[in-house]
Amino acid sequence: MNVLFEDNHIIAINKSCSDIVQGDKTGDTPLVEKVKIYLKEKYNKPGNVFCGVTHRLDRPVSGIVLFAKTSKALTRLNEMLREREIKKTYWAITKNRPAKPEMLLEHYLLRNEKQNKSYAYDTPKGDAKKATLTIKELATSTNYTLLEVDLQTGRHHQIRCQLAHIGCPIKGDLKYGFARSNPDGGISLHARQINFIHPVTKEPIEIIAPTPEDNLWKAFEDMIRNA
Repeated sequence: MNVLFEDNHIIAINKSCSDIVQGDKTGDTPLVEKVKIYLKEKYNKPGNVFCGVTHRLDRPVSGIVLFAKTSKALTRLNEMLREREIKKTYWAITKNRPAKPEMLLEHYLLRNEKQNKSYAYDTPKGDAKKATLTIKELATSTNYTLLEVDLQTGRHHQIRCQLAHIGCPIKGDLKYGFARSNPDGGISLHARQINFIHPVTKEPIEIIAPTPEDNLWKAFEDMIRNA
């Protein structure tokens, strides 16, 4: 359990790409249940332990997942997410460089439930929902580019779909056009940072998740550090 932040109301975990946030058809133990076990053992709590899921990350994605330890915190965090008062920043390693070092991407995403995949369109189409994010190039190597991604909307597979649509599929993401999988079965998309005003204490909170133990992530971090 890689705990990044914890107080009486909130706990933030650095999720690995092998974890699922909530239960699914695989039957694997979800992260929310692992957090409950951690809290039960750490605080010697009797009976059931409350742990509320505020948001999710796709299974192959790593990084920050925020859980609520109280119902009051869960209600307030859910409201903050709806009002877009929680800023999430992602890092993505992509196959190609985008057309410009900084870009605003606006597309219309249509989700195919059967395929568990979204498709991006440049103009409105049927039930497609508008998806907006910004990207900024942080570093580049011979084969890959590290992008910082700021989400303005929260659509299904939004980052994966929009980056693939502009010709920059995320490393390891077979579903969205990358040629081969990563050795660990994940994709090189990491929920790097989250910023918000604490729903109870009203203090500003900034949480940063270390990147996965991987030579390419380390190389890019070294580039940024030495720039």
